[in-house]
Amino acid sequence: MTPYLSFSGNCEEALNFYASILGGKVAGLNLFAGSPMEFEVPANFKNKIMHGSVTSPLGTLMGADSSRPLGNGNRISLSITPSAADGDRIFGRLADGGDVIMPLQEVFWGGHFGVVTDRYGFTWMLTIT
Repeated sequence: MTPYLSFSGNCEEALNFYASILGGKVAGLNLFAGSPMEFEVPANFKNKIMHGSVTSPLGTLMGADSSRPLGNGNRISLSITPSAADGDRIFGRLADGGDVIMPLQEVFWGGHFGVVTDRYGFTWMLTIT
């Protein structure tokens, strides 16, 4: 599992900060601009981070800017990469009594991806390649 943090427009600044204190490096910053998600965010949000990560000796930390208002309870997600054989089952079990945010579907970066908030209020991001 990898922690996935949501930011209100300052993801790049935060990931650079975390990299500097964790002895790591920013491994990638992908903007909304130029991606298929570009038209799903407001114009003033296109140069914000759609996905970024920090690698360090302590592990990986991922994050993105959210155009939705964020409260204290919805700023972290758990990112997992189950096998193709287990992906649908895990997603379905997490969705049982929860809320599907993005159905498990084919995505432009390859494989399948889905987002679900479980019955306890935690958000899970599943990537199946």
